[in-house]
Amino acid sequence: MVAFSVIKKDQEYWLADQIKMDMSKDEYWSKLKSLLKDWKDEQVNYLSLLMDEEYEQQLMNEGFYKVSSIVEYTRLLDENFTLDDAFHVLTLSRSSLVDEEFALLYDKCRSGSANKNNLFSIEQIMEAFVNELGSNWRHYCHIFFKGEEPMGISIPHIEDGTVEEGRLFYFGVVPEQRGKGFGKVFHLYSLELLKKMNATYYVGSTDENNEYMIRIFQANGCILRDKKGIYRIDKLN
Repeated sequence: MVAFSVIKKDQEYWLADQIKMDMSKDEYWSKLKSLLKDWKDEQVNYLSLLMDEEYEQQLMNEGFYKVSSIVEYTRLLDENFTLDDAFHVLTLSRSSLVDEEFALLYDKCRSGSANKNNLFSIEQIMEAFVNELGSNWRHYCHIFFKGEEPMGISIPHIEDGTVEEGRLFYFGVVPEQRGKGFGKVFHLYSLELLKKMNATYYVGSTDENNEYMIRIFQANGCILRDKKGIYRIDKLN
């Protein structure tokens, strides 16, 4: 029984997320110890872990340190969601932006964010698009425009290992347009984009201190589902 979903990037990092299922605390810990052993044997630079905070002291004893905590929200995709006529959306593959311009836009959208788990350089993120979304990654990257001005981005996809769980690989609004209600509009239409991918429900997460994103979740009918700690352990040199 798989207890953690794991994304591996060569010797650079492993990203592990606890999968909620009918499993005892001892069973989860046994699975985590096995994962940790494999990580150490492979000599990977670091392991980043999302896991219930009830394991926090045990994780600290193993050499992990806490980065932050995330909250997870969900909602059914059982209605239609429309985009305000003041805006339009294009995929990167259909827009006039080249990859380098999209990378700069992504970096701009994440600047000033309350999310503390900002692990990756923009170069690593661009690599992750190919590794995690595939060669057609540009079709997943949606850009919201007002006229010719990019206002925000959304990257909807189906969670790996599922056929109906919609996620946003990333969602963000450019700093100068925050606090104007645009995030709510763009996020709501992102749910429609997920529906078009045949998702039946949405799961979104953010740092527990990101009140801006939490308000968007709540305004768009999402309900709190879970809370996890973000923990990290680094390879000893």
